[in-house]
Amino acid sequence: MSLDVSPALLEQAERGEVDEADFVDCVRTSLPYAWETISSLVAQLKVDGGPFADNQTPPPDEQARGQLLRALASDAIRGALQRHFGVRLAFQNCHRVAVFPLDSSVDETLARFTSVRNQLLNQSPELRDC
Repeated sequence: MSLDVSPALLEQAERGEVDEADFVDCVRTSLPYAWETISSLVAQLKVDGGPFADNQTPPPDEQARGQLLRALASDAIRGALQRHFGVRLAFQNCHRVAVFPLDSSVDETLARFTSVRNQLLNQSPELRDC
């Protein structure tokens, strides 16, 4: 899954620095499932409060799964999304996305979420080939 880069955005990249808002918009339109998942988690975190909000529902199909993997595996995309939404993103299993506030009071919760122990505890046979 690649980003659908407009000629104008490609031209920006060829000239030098890219406007991050334009890049974020490219991500939004290219990876709509990933965008919707992350933006709805950000909204949930704002409404519910708490140390984090996460998605435990597997994507509806392989295309959607690919969008999540692309968004969260790319340092550039992940970083731009974190800056845009003002959160820290965490990812487990190929679909469990979590958003954490930038507040350092949740650092311990984030460390637990991203720990080797929790990665192992969140495995299941159904997700072996995701």
